[in-house]
This record gives sequence, structure tokens and C-alpha cells, in this order.
Amino acid sequence: MSQANASYHHGDLRAACLRAARELLEENGDAGLSLRAVARRAGVSATAPYRHFADREALVSAVAAEGYRELAGQLAAAHPAPRDPDDLAAIAVAYVRFAVDHPALFKVMFTEPCDPGSEERAAATAAISEYVKTLVRGVFPDADPEALSTAVWAFVHGLAFLHLDGKLDAATPEALAERVRAAVRALLAASPAVPR
Repeated sequence: MSQANASYHHGDLRAACLRAARELLEENGDAGLSLRAVARRAGVSATAPYRHFADREALVSAVAAEGYRELAGQLAAAHPAPRDPDDLAAIAVAYVRFAVDHPALFKVMFTEPCDPGSEERAAATAAISEYVKTLVRGVFPDADPEALSTAVWAFVHGLAFLHLDGKLDAATPEALAERVRAAVRALLAASPAVPR
């Protein structure tokens, strides 16, 4: 079958392109991510990805949206109904663990330019933001949810990048988890915005 016919008869071209993009990210980081490379990896014609992605930014936004949805699932699985700072610490560990387990994807989610017209990415990002606000409201009902959720997310996100950049040791899952738990507990204990 020719390349053109392979792309025409592809069962789910969009999913195949996203899968190919994720594989390329894991192998080479974002440097090797292009629509042409995705087409080669997916085994379709060079123009086939353009049926679903206008350009590289649109592809990256779709990959990032997938990452946000996966991250949200892992955070919810870490503790489905958080009630106290220790529960929040477990969710923070899941966040940092996701970053360490999927470094290229995490960097694409947070450092690559976003397609300004990507409703999918905007919705996925908004869902994570609302999730963090909901957590804060549940655990600290008397605190300002906007301010505290921003502070908590920024703090945990910083921990994730410190681990990714090799500034904090991520050699063992146990050491990573204990460091993140201790840091979150220390921050929340020291914060005057958080009721004791």
C-alpha cells in the first residue's frame, strides 16, 4: 500500500499522530517534534497530519491537552477526597512524580508555546486550575481559594522543575515523595493564610 493510501485508510489519524508525537517526545524531547517527523513515525504521508493540526503549535497543544488530562487523573487517583494538609501533600507527590516520569511531556505542557485557538488545551488547563482551587476550598475553607491555590500550585510546580532539572534528587521514588511531603507540610505550617 502506498503512503498516500495508508494515510487515507488510517483508522484514527489524529490518535496515531498524537501517539507518534508522544513517542518522539520521549525519545528526543521536543527538538525532534515536527509534523513531518510525526507523519513519518505514524506511517502516513507528510501532509496527512495537517488534516487535524494546522501547524506544530496545534499539535503541541493537543499533546499538552492529553498530558493535562492524564495529570488530572493521576492527581485524583492520589487522593480522591482530600481533607487535610497531608492529603494535599500526597497529591503534590503525584504531581512531581508525573513530571519526573514524563519529563518531555511535562515540559511541553508548561514551556512550549500554546496555540492560542486551542480550546482543548485551554479547557484542560482550566480544569487543572479549578481542580487545585477545589482542593484548597475543601481543605482550607477559611482561606482565600484563589490566592492559596495559586501559591500551592506554583510551589509544587517549582518542586517538579527542581527535580526535573536535577537540583533535587529524584533517584528513588521514596526520597522524592518524602522531600515533597516535607516541603508541602513546611509551607502550609508556616503560612499565616492557612488556618491551623
